[in-house]
Amino acid sequence: MEIKFADLSDALVIHDLMTKAFMEYKDAVPPSSALEETVQSVLIALKNGERSLICFIENQPVGMVRFQIKEGSLYFYRLSVIPEMQGHGIAKKLLSFLEDFAIQEKITNIFCKVRMTVSKNIKLYISMGYFIYDEEVVHKPNGLSIKVVSMKKKLGEKLSIGG
Repeated sequence: MEIKFADLSDALVIHDLMTKAFMEYKDAVPPSSALEETVQSVLIALKNGERSLICFIENQPVGMVRFQIKEGSLYFYRLSVIPEMQGHGIAKKLLSFLEDFAIQEKITNIFCKVRMTVSKNIKLYISMGYFIYDEEVVHKPNGLSIKVVSMKKKLGEKLSIGG
């Protein structure tokens, strides 16, 4: 397994991985906005400072995560693993790599937002030390609303055993 930082030429790969991973939410109400993105919108985001990691197994892209550094914190989103490779620890590897990068950059907080209905992702993040610090209802332009939790992890702190 190899994880690399993406560059502009990877917009198609990022979009493809994201679309494959988010297809499971196409029937959600409302469907994930990830499915509305285009290769062009990903490319524009990358040109505007967004970054991405891509995970490869035997030179085949199997997962990715997009992120931005804002006000000294790292915010990640669109964590994507292709369906046939889910459950193999790829998301955890991507997050661990991202956390290591954040620590190298002297970033102490990492954040994400998750739909409340996607409990498997909430459980994954909790298993990696994230906690829910906020809940909100996001109102979409089509009049539908989504309940979302904001999750956070403090980085670079040693966990003490027994207090």
